[in-house]
Amino acid sequence: MSQVTLRDIAQATGLSIGTVSRALKNQAGMTEPTRDKVREAALQLGYDFGQLKKGRIRRIAFLLHSQHNTLASSPFYSPVLHGAEEACRREGVALSFIAVGPADPVLGQIRLHQPDAIVCAGFFEPEVLAALQQIGKPMVLVDMHRRGFTSVNPDNMRGGYLATQHLLRCGRKRIAMLSGSLAHYSIQQRNRGFRQALFEARVLADPDLEVIVPAMDDGDEGVAEAMRSLLSLPKRADAVFCYNDSTALSAMKYCLNEGMKIPHDIAIVGFDDIAAAAAAIPPLSTVRVDKEALGRAGVELLLHKPDECPSHITVPVQMIVRESSCDD
Repeated sequence: MSQVTLRDIAQATGLSIGTVSRALKNQAGMTEPTRDKVREAALQLGYDFGQLKKGRIRRIAFLLHSQHNTLASSPFYSPVLHGAEEACRREGVALSFIAVGPADPVLGQIRLHQPDAIVCAGFFEPEVLAALQQIGKPMVLVDMHRRGFTSVNPDNMRGGYLATQHLLRCGRKRIAMLSGSLAHYSIQQRNRGFRQALFEARVLADPDLEVIVPAMDDGDEGVAEAMRSLLSLPKRADAVFCYNDSTALSAMKYCLNEGMKIPHDIAIVGFDDIAAAAAAIPPLSTVRVDKEALGRAGVELLLHKPDECPSHITVPVQMIVRESSCDD
């Protein structure tokens, strides 16, 4: 049986070969009904979508969820974007930045930018990822993991483990963890590392010491609420591992306002090592993530392994000890 060509689809739909090609490559310049008509005809005729020439990647779209495009998240994602830009510059590839929300017409935005490949940074709803996958362009997730997708992540579990192990070694007995939503892969993994360290040290995990911080839209208020609940327990926490530095800095601010001494009354450790961590008073202990390396690795995966099976790269992390966690 001969292979179905663009000409066959053009004849079946009464459209030009150029229109058929643009529709299958999800390019701009046509209505959705036309695009659907072409796709339907291609599926009915048994067109092999693998024939679509991938070609050399000249343009990459860097997608960031609008919930990450905030003051709290930008100290993390800005360096990731810089790392991606650096890799693109070196390879002679253009990079465009798109902030998208779950209700935004993401496919329309993609068509507007006409990228050859896509980097998705941070959390995205499964529905958005599925829609992006339908476009059929090479795609990589950075700081996010999902089966069937190529991804680059910091060693989140190891980081959570190192932070908790450090607090245990500092002699802390009641270690709490402030988490964001566990729907986020990175937070879930950091929490797993936290529990693993407690388990290995034979410390019984206390559910009261694991608190999910309400959405960060409230600024410091969500963290203040979480800290209030931890410090009002009959056996209060003597250390807190926070899922990121922004949360740790807010927790520290709350404790200092309450007249507590850090780390004497409570030790605090963050995650990410954003610039504000070292500048804090006292300086914040944290798990360092090479954020630029995440962005660079995402672009390099797209350029050098675009058509291979989904691969997963883990970027190592490092425990950085400062004054917020140990008295000595």
